[in-house]
Amino acid sequence: MAGDLFDLTDRVAVVSGAASGMGRAMAIGFAEYGADLLLADIDAAGMEATAGTIEALGRRAIPVVCDIAQPDRIDALYRTLDREFGRIDVLGNVAGEGVTGDPAQLTAEQLRHAMQNLVIGRYHCTREAGRRMIEAGKGSIMSIVSIAGLTALGRHHVAYSMAMGAVAQMTRELSSEWAPLGVRVNAIVCAQVENRDLRQRMEADPVLRSNFLRGLPIGRLGRPDEIKGLAVLLASDASSFMTGALIPLDGGNLAKNAGGSHPGMPPLGPS
Repeated sequence: MAGDLFDLTDRVAVVSGAASGMGRAMAIGFAEYGADLLLADIDAAGMEATAGTIEALGRRAIPVVCDIAQPDRIDALYRTLDREFGRIDVLGNVAGEGVTGDPAQLTAEQLRHAMQNLVIGRYHCTREAGRRMIEAGKGSIMSIVSIAGLTALGRHHVAYSMAMGAVAQMTRELSSEWAPLGVRVNAIVCAQVENRDLRQRMEADPVLRSNFLRGLPIGRLGRPDEIKGLAVLLASDASSFMTGALIPLDGGNLAKNAGGSHPGMPPLGPS
């Protein structure tokens, strides 16, 4: 059958940030194509809701409260994985808290916080998954990378952008190290996708939505569920020759020159 390329039946996926937004959508997308899930997040109630949706699909889901900024919690997460499933086929790195601040005033502690959450925590998750995948001779790892990791956003994003740039380079490096061992490592590069925090930021700054839309030729912000198709592609045999890729899910943002224009582009100022 043509659909077999995307089949994830009985594969085991770990997804961080699974309580809401793109992490929740990714986890549910994997389950819709047959995978069982180990869910990680700091939001226990949100994870329970995600687990309930997955179980209603007839798949298994185990939620684990885990702050990926804490290495001991990641180690405990993978002990649960080994006990409950005994293997990992797919890892989705979604969780990670960023930091914004005036670059002239940014403290070392703020920078360490961004790096611990977005770089060290994700690397720790990836390393533990990679060890198990290498032993099995197969596996797929994917990380969310903001467009801020590839281009500059301004607006005091320097710590966040530095961290996301590191995740992009981690993807390239590990893809080169692990591809001969059967493990593929890719990244999904996202522009502005609606979530609670982004909505709050836009409500606090009436110009922000217009600024975003000026860079999005598609004419709107992204929706969390729109990550499903690309995540399932990367998790499945349909992407068996893809590794080291930084794939835009960005409404055309990266393709557009900063001085360019597109039909219907909002004027400068509040929307």
